[in-house]
Amino acid sequence: MRGKFIILMAVAAIVCGCREEKGEAPRPDAPKKPPVVQEEPAGCRGCHPKASLGAHEGLECVTCHRGRDGSGEQAKAHEGLVARPAHPEFMDEICGPCHMEKIQAAHTSPHFTLKNAVDKVRTHFGAETTLDNLTEIPVTEAPQDTLELADDMLRRRCLRCHVYSRGDGYAYTRHGTGCGACHVAYSGGEMIRHAMLPRPTDQQCMSCHYANHVGADYYGQFEHDFNWEYRTPYTTTEPFIRPYGVEQHDLAPDIHQQAGMTCLDCHSGPELMNLNPATTLSCRSCHEYRPDENATGLANLSFENGTLVLTTLHGGTRLDVPQMSHPAHREFGSQVACQVCHGQWSFNDSTTHLLRSDLDEYDEWERLTVQSSSEVEQILEHNLKSDEEELEPTMRDGITGIPRYGLWYKGFTQRRWEEMVIGRDRDGVIRVFRPILDLRLSWIRDEDDVRFDNVRGKGSGLVPYTPHTTGKAGLFYRNRFRHLLDPNPAAEGSR
Repeated sequence: MRGKFIILMAVAAIVCGCREEKGEAPRPDAPKKPPVVQEEPAGCRGCHPKASLGAHEGLECVTCHRGRDGSGEQAKAHEGLVARPAHPEFMDEICGPCHMEKIQAAHTSPHFTLKNAVDKVRTHFGAETTLDNLTEIPVTEAPQDTLELADDMLRRRCLRCHVYSRGDGYAYTRHGTGCGACHVAYSGGEMIRHAMLPRPTDQQCMSCHYANHVGADYYGQFEHDFNWEYRTPYTTTEPFIRPYGVEQHDLAPDIHQQAGMTCLDCHSGPELMNLNPATTLSCRSCHEYRPDENATGLANLSFENGTLVLTTLHGGTRLDVPQMSHPAHREFGSQVACQVCHGQWSFNDSTTHLLRSDLDEYDEWERLTVQSSSEVEQILEHNLKSDEEELEPTMRDGITGIPRYGLWYKGFTQRRWEEMVIGRDRDGVIRVFRPILDLRLSWIRDEDDVRFDNVRGKGSGLVPYTPHTTGKAGLFYRNRFRHLLDPNPAAEGSR
């Protein structure tokens, strides 16, 4: 029996082995499907999918930016690209077909040409002719007279904020060019939205109207002195952001700002763009309102049940506009400008010293590296603190961007706000003045070559202006101008 069992087991093993040999061959692996590759869409939207055009959403990107929309390669897509289509160089061609009336008017707007500001400075230093646009300021490598030195100062130090430039390199002073200077939103020095703003906010206005110029006062901002001993914070060792280039004193803002009004509530688009040059707005336009005349030109004013109402353009707040009723308005209204009594403070920087230095010596400026100019500040900080090769003392032309030799430094004899300068203007009206043309220009060519030393222009340098620091007049308003009510008017700009 045992032998038979062994034989049966052997036969079974042989049979199983044969079946394995005759079994089905293993199936080959199924062919793998190629991975799905999602192709990037060709054209502008392929690289810029999040760009929102706002009111211009129906336009193709190439309508304004040119280039080639059908290409998926950057080099080809950017052929003929216009990065800043709203720049004055391109705005006629690109913005003009849709906005021709506004473009043509803007070309003559004081905000665009800066004609008034430029002519004031040039006339003060001896110019006998006026210019139509800031681009006409002569370029001078080596000034031969005071006017040429002033022209160099204007192009490379003064004109840092206009429609041809992106503004100074600080967080709140960067802006677009051309139409984009007002109609493109920036924050932290970068464009934050591609869509054009139909209605600019005060942030756009303040990107130019800062640094002790009208606009900053509306928000109660007054620059600190440049010297590090007079600026705050005193003790921080951490990086400190100065969004407008220099720290600010926080003074009383204008009462209109406190009520929620923005720049455009008084200074409308048609006024700023010179679309309605015949309209001249003043305090009396609203506060001595005559319904039969209605010469304000402001679309946000309405006369309702005997009350003038202003609706703010940003926020829609309705404000009743008080009318002049104090007896002083009748007594002095034709002789005294409103801000003589109602201005809370004013800009009073005197004297302003501007020095062009071609020297590569910087130690004397260690306490004055903050210059309200990011370009000068960068060179001073680098050359005083870095072990790397020194930067050359050059500054770019504020209009063309071309660098030229020499740094323009700035300083003040004093910076004050508390004592307003009150004087009688040429038309006999008593107004607030500021010493904005109280300038001294100098130029050091090298250590032994001082070309100009503390030269000044014509007159006192006092210019009448309207401080945007409106508040209540107070009990002693007469003391500000009583001395000027003499039958024999005092000299221009006298205190």
